[in-house]
Amino acid sequence: MPDLASHFVQCSEMEWEPSQFPGVDLKVLLREPSGLFTALFRWAPGSSLPYHEHVEIEQTYVLEGSLVDDEGEVTAGNYVYRPAGSRHVARAGKNGATIIAFFIKPNKFLGDNERDLVSGS
Repeated sequence: MPDLASHFVQCSEMEWEPSQFPGVDLKVLLREPSGLFTALFRWAPGSSLPYHEHVEIEQTYVLEGSLVDDEGEVTAGNYVYRPAGSRHVARAGKNGATIIAFFIKPNKFLGDNERDLVSGS
């Protein structure tokens, strides 16, 4: 394909791949060496992403279900973005979630000790 050609992704033909986090599967739509990353994520009810930092802005649009953190809940048909440096634990709502997320750089996953230092616990 020429460098400037469009790249069509047939999402419906892709298989869901398990992530390193139980209950969170994904379909990678775009991954660049720079860290730019776009993916569909399917979260089972009760699944979560452990405490992490968004190294650059992160954008999420919820297609189905909801995504929850300590700041609130984003429901189907709604969008949330988090600025660089923001930290949280993300959890699926009671019915799980299907989302599309856009990252400029990968998340930095942090241990519980660092979370305790930030929260003052």
